[in-house]
Amino acid sequence: MSMNDKTQSPILALQQQRLLLDMEYTADKETFRKQTEEMGLMRLVKRGDAWCPLRVGRSYYNSLNQLVVEVHRTADTDIEHNFEFGRPVMFFRLIEAEPKNTKIKYFSFTGTVSFVDGDRMVVAVPDSANIVDMQGVENVGVQLSFDETSYRLMFEALERTMRGKGRLGYLRDLFYTNQKAERFTFQPMRFPYLNATQEQAVNEVLRAKDVAIVHGPPGTGKTTTLVEAIHETLRRENQVLVCAQSNMAVDWISEKLVDRGINVLRIGNPSRVNDKMLSFTYERRFESHPDYPQLWSIRKAIRELRAHRKRGDEKYHQKQESLKSRATELELRINAELFGEARVIACTLVGSANRLLDGMKFGTLFIDEAAQALEAACWIAIRRAGRVVLAGDHCQLPPTVKCYEALKGGLDKTLMQRIVANKPDVVTLLRVQYRMNEEIMRFSSDWFYGGQVEAAPEVRFRSILDLDRPLEWVDTGEANVEFGIRNYELGFSNCELGVPEVPSPDLFREAFVGESFGRINKAEAHLTMQTLQNYFERIGKQRLLEERIDVGVISPYRAQVQYLRRLIMKSEYFKPFRRHISVNTVDGFQGQERDIIVLSMVRSNDEGQIGFLRDLRRMNVAITRARMKLIIIGDSSTMTRHPFYNKLFKLCRE
Repeated sequence: MSMNDKTQSPILALQQQRLLLDMEYTADKETFRKQTEEMGLMRLVKRGDAWCPLRVGRSYYNSLNQLVVEVHRTADTDIEHNFEFGRPVMFFRLIEAEPKNTKIKYFSFTGTVSFVDGDRMVVAVPDSANIVDMQGVENVGVQLSFDETSYRLMFEALERTMRGKGRLGYLRDLFYTNQKAERFTFQPMRFPYLNATQEQAVNEVLRAKDVAIVHGPPGTGKTTTLVEAIHETLRRENQVLVCAQSNMAVDWISEKLVDRGINVLRIGNPSRVNDKMLSFTYERRFESHPDYPQLWSIRKAIRELRAHRKRGDEKYHQKQESLKSRATELELRINAELFGEARVIACTLVGSANRLLDGMKFGTLFIDEAAQALEAACWIAIRRAGRVVLAGDHCQLPPTVKCYEALKGGLDKTLMQRIVANKPDVVTLLRVQYRMNEEIMRFSSDWFYGGQVEAAPEVRFRSILDLDRPLEWVDTGEANVEFGIRNYELGFSNCELGVPEVPSPDLFREAFVGESFGRINKAEAHLTMQTLQNYFERIGKQRLLEERIDVGVISPYRAQVQYLRRLIMKSEYFKPFRRHISVNTVDGFQGQERDIIVLSMVRSNDEGQIGFLRDLRRMNVAITRARMKLIIIGDSSTMTRHPFYNKLFKLCRE
């Protein structure tokens, strides 16, 4: 193959990946150091990266024989936090040197989050950790630590892939070139409860010897299709590996597979803790095994033997070794049974490096939300597989890349994008969406999917009110006149906003809140509340509550999200509806949908700067969350200098 075959040599490309990943690693580590040292604790708490103060609860050995400690958050419980299974954490205590000067002293060990449920968290710590030093001490806190492990696993995966022989080497060369992927040929199977493109996708997955891609635009039933494809694959294979980038995505697909009657073994703990989700986790299954009580008592005996070791006890090592080998034997037996029964092993991509999977190979690996995963993370799991099925949508949220240079170098180009570009014939686009009113969907379909997506007949004209416009743009440039901000009867005085009595166009300007915390537009937030209230009044309170009409309030900026949350909490008017309103960033709404979506764009300046709103994939997610009504609130003069927003604005105004 010649080098100008519009693809580069796989090894060179992977070396380039490694360089970019190294830049990202260095930048990420440096940002983390800065945030920890300069940002101040309160900011970390506000960002959801720290809990302080904590109540430190009991400590015990869990079923995986890890020493764990329970901690409880006692303040700022309304802040959404970023702690989840597998994240590394550090404990610290605050020491007041003098009244104005509080110092942070870190404990000498790091832990790993095992479990988070609301404001309670269980953290695994090393056996040597002195937990007594934390218990009963005032002003103890916990913060996220830098995630060294994930980077190490990604670097190792790239190295292994570059050296790869056999199947791994074959897949590497295949994905990076225009070489044709191998497939079986057989008559298509019929699946009566799938539509034509979903049915085609399942058939393509079954025919693929090497790789298949299910491209699912918003609302097209990607998960339904994937579950069906996994179910069918299990008629031909004994066991498959199912991975995704995030814990939430793994939970989502696992839950759907369990509903389909499939035996799933989830490695790691779920992000939403409930009995249904927990029942298929490895940890819960392990401790429910009939042999577990015996194993527990042996482990206890080992710990007691250690604690009461007498000087000169010659038989100590002999006793220790004999107990240890009995424990290992039991552990292996339980694991062999758990893994023997499971048809699907589910974990995150990084989690697929878990030592529990050592030496295991799978005929098929399914990667869900593949468009959100860094390529290096995919290779961690691919080494265990004979063939790969990727599902996702590269026109929605990309992977998070923090380093601008690495982003420019293309670190956010995913393996899914690469294969879509090199092998369009392995891609099936799902074309019928079951979520949105036709008008809301049309813009996204035309801009991102070549107009190929269509609305299912049953949702095409769905709306809340008769003769309602599904798409609406409230222009803050005009709002000054229309609302005159006379509607600040939301229980806020004008002074609190710093709002002049006679509103001026400058009122709706964005402001900057502290470094790296993002932008905020307070007047626009109030207008957002006002607009939602007006719409609610048109629908009527009784109907809102009876039909449980749900609302998502989205803003791309975290500071705006927190401000909007506070407004809703303070507002008397929204009190009865609070359970049906969620406020979050675009990323927080990934994979979700609501009857009404209100989108606060925040950006408003004379230069027409829109920052990361230029990443249109993020906007695609935001506008396609709405089933029946999408209200965009933003400054048209700032936004419409970009062709995407210009077209969207005109469409809303037609």
